[in-house]
Amino acid sequence: MSPESEADTPAEAALPGTLPEALFTELVAFRRDLHMHPELGNQEFRTTAAIKARLEKAGLTPRVLPSGTGLVCDIGADSGTGTGAAASGTDQGILALRADIDALPIPDTKSESPYRSTVPDRAHACGHDVHTTVVLGAGLVLAELHRRGLLPRPVRLVFQPAEEVLPGGAAEAIKSGVLEGVGRIIAVHCDPRVDAGRIGLRQGPITSACDRLEVLLDGPGGHTARPHLTTDLVTAAARVVTDVPALVGRRVDTRAGLAVTWGRIESGHAPNVIPQHAELAGTVRCLDIHAWRHAPDIVVAAIDEVANLHKAKSEINYVRGVPPVVNEPVVTELLRAAMVSRRGEASVEGTEQSLGGEDFSWYLEHVPGAMARLGVRTPGERTVRDLHQGDFDADESAIRVGVELFTAAALLHPTH
Repeated sequence: MSPESEADTPAEAALPGTLPEALFTELVAFRRDLHMHPELGNQEFRTTAAIKARLEKAGLTPRVLPSGTGLVCDIGADSGTGTGAAASGTDQGILALRADIDALPIPDTKSESPYRSTVPDRAHACGHDVHTTVVLGAGLVLAELHRRGLLPRPVRLVFQPAEEVLPGGAAEAIKSGVLEGVGRIIAVHCDPRVDAGRIGLRQGPITSACDRLEVLLDGPGGHTARPHLTTDLVTAAARVVTDVPALVGRRVDTRAGLAVTWGRIESGHAPNVIPQHAELAGTVRCLDIHAWRHAPDIVVAAIDEVANLHKAKSEINYVRGVPPVVNEPVVTELLRAAMVSRRGEASVEGTEQSLGGEDFSWYLEHVPGAMARLGVRTPGERTVRDLHQGDFDADESAIRVGVELFTAAALLHPTH
């Protein structure tokens, strides 16, 4: 694993919000090691072991989740065992810091990077290695503050597996009890459009809902010379692709942003044969949580309507994904105040609602919380990067910013 700093605990962390230089150097090495060894959802055994070992070295007692990947760890709570801990006499509940730890099934294309992925067709192309390192670093700083009597209330670290696997690993983590005793939960997500040293914040929805859609169309097949004697399945599939998004868009309030987008269509093998089978796959995204709850009925009805019109038999697999992340105003203000206390007013900028999905939303179905966009673009960089691309990378100074943000939020979190 990554080299350790000379001291087991960051003694310099006595100043609230200060990240010792030795610990920052260690965290950068830790992140690079994760980046070189990415693991897919529910396969994050090495990553889990690395996090566990470092927390234990700091004198903490992390607990691996029942799935065998991911873990949870309390700081300052009565039990110190990970879940079910009391809120130490406060009535606001434990503040949880959440990180997702899985990678993506895509190749790392950063050919010049000394820490590029060593695993073929696997990459931390969404910044989860940064999220993990930030929560780990914040936990180490907060643990030292607790030992010095400077942590006002308990904090829980949640390292969650399988964020990239619909419907997301958050649901299973919740079932295992990670929210027991939690009053509020916060998280960050890397944003390559925001400069390192800054965060983006928004009250209300900050991501969209995201579901997966698979459609199978069948017909008797036939000769392209006689489409009138059979089901013209290619035309039927094409009409589903073009007509269903339009129909869906007219059956909900346009402000809900309910959109069907196709990513795959397959049918046929010969130019003069009308096929018997076609397959379509895509995503359903929605900006509004209330419209999302009705989306399956609306989308399925539209597909059936178009398929029936063209005499195609349809089989629809609608896979529920995640609702939008809806930032609760009070917790969003906590993140804003925490960032301002460390970096000043100019370090916080507004951000738009993304059409991307994030399973952090499942936690917010149970407790109030908020997610900030963590800037990872090197100031002045002109290269346009995006998430889920093989050349994604982060300005590692964002690790320091994230640790400061979480540490300050824990210190500002009210005790009553």
